Amino acid sequence: MLTLKAFPDMSNLYIHEGGCLCGAIRFHTTDKAVAVMVCHCAACKQRTGAAYGLGVYFNDDDIEFTKGSKQLFQFVSDESGRWLRTEFCGRCGTTVSCVVEKRPGMRGVAGGSYDDLNWFTVESHIWTRSARSDMCYPDHAKLYEQGTP
Repeated sequence: MLTLKAFPDMSNLYIHEGGCLCGAIRFHTTDKAVAVMVCHCAACKQRTGAAYGLGVYFNDDDIEFTKGSKQLFQFVSDESGRWLRTEFCGRCGTTVSCVVEKRPGMRGVAGGSYDDLNWFTVESHIWTRSARSDMCYPDHAKLYEQGTP
């Protein structure tokens, strides 16, 4: 049963659900993402094991974890000098979210952890100077050689 206590005015919102690979962690968010971005920095590539990290950012009030508990790992970027806390499942290792020093009061959801990956649109690509040489960008996306201004 889905409880919506964290979302006071649900009249015009859609709920999007997701979780980790083994199902131990589940969450839901509204469709009010503050930002959707792809990060090509070395740390995001390493922490995800992929060519880039995909984050769907929300105000803390617009995400609710409904099952399980997250493990935390914090590291400091050698590019920006800021910390990032990756939140993941201790059972299967799936990254489900992160909190970054640069965005207080917000949480990034790992885009690949949603049940439906098509509800959001990537708005920007950051740290493109570190992107793979064969990376192609959508025409509508904002590109930043480093982080967002």
